Amino acid sequence: MALLAAVSAAVAAPFAVAPPASARDKAADRKLYCWNQNGARVCSDTLPPEAVNQARDEFNVKSGMRSAEVQRTMSSDERAAAAASEQQRQADLAAEQMRQRTDQAMLMSYQSEDDLRRVFNERIAIVDNNIHTARFNVTSLREGLASLLRSAGDRELAGQAVADKLAANIQQRHRDLMEQLRLQISFEQQRVALDGEIADILQRYRAMKEPPGGASPTG
Repeated sequence: MALLAAVSAAVAAPFAVAPPASARDKAADRKLYCWNQNGARVCSDTLPPEAVNQARDEFNVKSGMRSAEVQRTMSSDERAAAAASEQQRQADLAAEQMRQRTDQAMLMSYQSEDDLRRVFNERIAIVDNNIHTARFNVTSLREGLASLLRSAGDRELAGQAVADKLAANIQQRHRDLMEQLRLQISFEQQRVALDGEIADILQRYRAMKEPPGGASPTG
């Protein structure tokens, strides 16, 4: 009887101390939620309703490793703005692709690089003429301003007051000079940008005209 009791106890023991498999699985799946609330970091093994839409990190309780990073739920206005932004991005991408295809078709319409350069030369001539005109105007206005300033200086040295008209002319000439300097700088910047644009277009044109495999065309 004693032996039978011992065997029965030994058989029953594992079932008495081991938790059900479902309980073990549930414990292994337990999570710790951490989120920011009122400027403080809050962590809990349960997620309260007010934190459901907050950005949070989720950790596996057993391993201590982060198992997920949940972003904050966007409002309806934010979702609409994000959707509009994505639509704009796709529209911009489509426009850029169309521009590239159009550029390619346009470039391929030129029979030679010389034909393409003739178009560039027309644009260069326009910008260069603007630069030349602005520089001429700057020189003329600067000389005129210097002359007016000398006249004003001579009157002051002679003990005479500078006439209101002369003072007004000096101020106006100075404003005109500043405006022409601004235009000159703008035209010179356009010229630099045009050089870069031409170099880029010529590079693309040569790449499109290059025979397959990079072989030089034969006569």
